[in-house]
Amino acid sequence: MRDTKQMLRYIVQRLALMVFTFLVIFTICFILIRMLPINASVGLKDPETFYQAQVNMGRMYRGEDGEYYAVPVLEQFWTFLRNLFNPPTYTNSLGVSQEVSRWGYSWYISWLESPMDILSKRLPPTILINVYSIIVAVPLGLLLGIYMALKKNKWQDYLLSVVIMLVISVPSFVYAFLLQYLFGYKWAILDPMVSNNSANWLSFGVFKSMILPIISMSLGSIAGYARYTRAELTEVLTSDFMLLARTKGLSRRQATVHHAFKNALVPIFPMILGEIISVLSGSIIIEQIFSVNGVGNLFLSSITQRDYDVFQFVGMFYVLIGLVGSLVVDLSYGIVDPRIRMGGKK
Repeated sequence: MRDTKQMLRYIVQRLALMVFTFLVIFTICFILIRMLPINASVGLKDPETFYQAQVNMGRMYRGEDGEYYAVPVLEQFWTFLRNLFNPPTYTNSLGVSQEVSRWGYSWYISWLESPMDILSKRLPPTILINVYSIIVAVPLGLLLGIYMALKKNKWQDYLLSVVIMLVISVPSFVYAFLLQYLFGYKWAILDPMVSNNSANWLSFGVFKSMILPIISMSLGSIAGYARYTRAELTEVLTSDFMLLARTKGLSRRQATVHHAFKNALVPIFPMILGEIISVLSGSIIIEQIFSVNGVGNLFLSSITQRDYDVFQFVGMFYVLIGLVGSLVVDLSYGIVDPRIRMGGKK
């Protein structure tokens, strides 16, 4: 009962800290983004519509001279928070009452579309590529690490260790370019670009076009899981309780599977859990190389095209995923190993 109360108290404290951290980061980003210069005459379909929307959202006002002026940043911030819970309405050119978007509008990527709607359209390819890469990377990395631990200090272990260090040392985009050139253009075995067929993301054609980015994203994860599994399992195999298990009649395979691997999985499982949570974030570089119309590509496009509302929304989306992932990973230690008392005193 006492451990349960301590656990609940720890969760509440972490949630409060997560919310506070998110609000601090959001406030800083909001102020910095609102201080960026805006040139409404460059690339906009209708500058007048842009200025009127800024007035409706409380970011600008029209002076007596007919010019538009920016509202002070702090006043914009409080107006934004108020609009989240009670968005104002305005009358459009057709005389119809319309609600102002809580999160602003896209002015370059998708004219007058809400950043939330744009993000929801970009999530499916990002989630699929990350899920496929996790399905490939986790079992291969764990099996490779187990094999290296069982072959410790043998030629197989030395060879695989060298290969893993090379894979970890080389950035993922190098493999992406190499795979794209060899399999996509030179040999023409696989599609060099991802098919952004939003009508059927689960079709075989879309999956085939995702094979190269999946491999590019999986190589580093496979090497990382193999290295950590090998290190943890090697340490556990030399522990005293493993010697006791062998003396009780268990074979090496039984002792490794039922005892050693479970203990070695304690620090590895939170890594896997954190990667599962991060499936929504995507990879900016990989998505750009293979023309994946996902979240990472959206984030980069919002920066290069100065689509500030989209940039702020997607940026805060990344921050929220990171904070939630950190919280879940911390809590997972107590689930994997009950001996770890979360929030308990020494």
